[in-house]
Amino acid sequence: MSIRNFSETKTNLLSGLTVALALVPEAIAFALVAQVHPLVGLYAAFMVGLITSLIGGRPGMISGATGALAVVMVALVVTHGVEYLFATVVLMGVLQIGFGLGKLGKFIRMVPHPVMLGFVNGLAIVIFLAQLSHFKTPDGDWMQGAPLYTMLGLIALTMAIIYILPRFTKVLPSTLAAIVATSALVIFAGIDTKTVGDMASIAGGLPQFHLPEVPLNWETLTIIFPYSVILAAIGLIESLLTLNLIDTMTDTRGKPNRASIGQGVANVVTGFFGGMGGCAMIGQSMINVTNGAVKNLSGIAAALFLLSFILFASSWIEMIPLAALIGLMFVVSEKTFEWGSFNLFGKVPRTDIVVGITVAVVTVLTDLAIAVIVGIIISALAFAWEHAKSMEVHVTTEEHGWKVYDLHGSLFFASSQNFLNLFTPKDDPEDVVIDFRHARVKDHSGLEAIDQLAERYTQQGKKLHLRHLSPDCLELLGKARGMVEVNVLEDPHYHPADNRLG
Repeated sequence: MSIRNFSETKTNLLSGLTVALALVPEAIAFALVAQVHPLVGLYAAFMVGLITSLIGGRPGMISGATGALAVVMVALVVTHGVEYLFATVVLMGVLQIGFGLGKLGKFIRMVPHPVMLGFVNGLAIVIFLAQLSHFKTPDGDWMQGAPLYTMLGLIALTMAIIYILPRFTKVLPSTLAAIVATSALVIFAGIDTKTVGDMASIAGGLPQFHLPEVPLNWETLTIIFPYSVILAAIGLIESLLTLNLIDTMTDTRGKPNRASIGQGVANVVTGFFGGMGGCAMIGQSMINVTNGAVKNLSGIAAALFLLSFILFASSWIEMIPLAALIGLMFVVSEKTFEWGSFNLFGKVPRTDIVVGITVAVVTVLTDLAIAVIVGIIISALAFAWEHAKSMEVHVTTEEHGWKVYDLHGSLFFASSQNFLNLFTPKDDPEDVVIDFRHARVKDHSGLEAIDQLAERYTQQGKKLHLRHLSPDCLELLGKARGMVEVNVLEDPHYHPADNRLG
């Protein structure tokens, strides 16, 4: 093995260990949110993380049990029990496999950049806010006095090590060094502070194959199917956006369809082995990528380390102070947030700013799937509005007195009214030409607008000449079809979006 390969392997293994340590409290916390046993979350983190790293399409991306899925699962668990959750996770995986096989993952590339910025900033805030629950006592009150100051001091120590150590050496990932150093201080100095063991015990055995104990009938399907669709959508959106983010950070290109299939297979297996399912975890993925670990080995190592914690090292892992892991996640939050987005104010269209802020706020207040959908809708409406306003016409007169409207822009649902307002049939001469050489008819609404305009000129007893429309437009026009002047050499060839074309 060359020195470079050895260094790369070491980086991925040590990063995997760091990620595994950070996975423990997250998996426990999300399991508690979903109101299932902590091992259900830990098993999901192990199995989803392992399988997606083995067959997924984005090396370096870490997957496991996530809060975005847990908040949806809790309603199902409370109403019908954990067995229905396992069945739901299996069906969720099947839907995700179908999504990948249908090669639909490519559509994630259509998510606008402002939506991506909002997604990243919103998740950074969510990661930060998620850590605040650890500052509460078992009674639900906020910590005060010495316990609070102790935890804050340990958090500050952890963050300081993470930020400062790389200036002196990169032999050991600063994140792992910070966890080890803070844990050693707490253990050997006998400092009284909250530990992983205070959340729950992580001791357990190997996951066991388990068929969900639910009736195999139509009623069961009607219960689990809606949850499966929602969970599959949230999981895919979060994973594919994380994939896009890692692509940008590493200047590489993941495989969204393969990642969708990998996640689906992982969830099917997890559902049959008593896990709560999962998807990509942006926090742990950022730890991994920041450490320089961009190979599948890091995710495989993280999953295997996590399993070893459950089987052999639970007593040691439970001694790790929560402050060390909170400090790590605070750093992840800070590094995930796109601070440069503040420099965009006044430099990019206001719509982009509104979209980014809206997605971030909705991500914090609801969930990622809703935030992304809202952002895409706003972006699409803004795009349509801007293009609707860009409809222009240049008016000239030909030698024989015909008035020529030289149209520029896109004719579609949002611009059809503006298009109609450009013409004055009552005041125009007997022969009028509309030249579409510099315009495109995009949809059925555009075709209807042309027909309406033709009818207006007909009612005025005037003749309308339509030039440079595509053959498909001619085929789909109604009243205006006889007004189209066909020029085989010059007419463009494009297809308006209309279902009558098959």
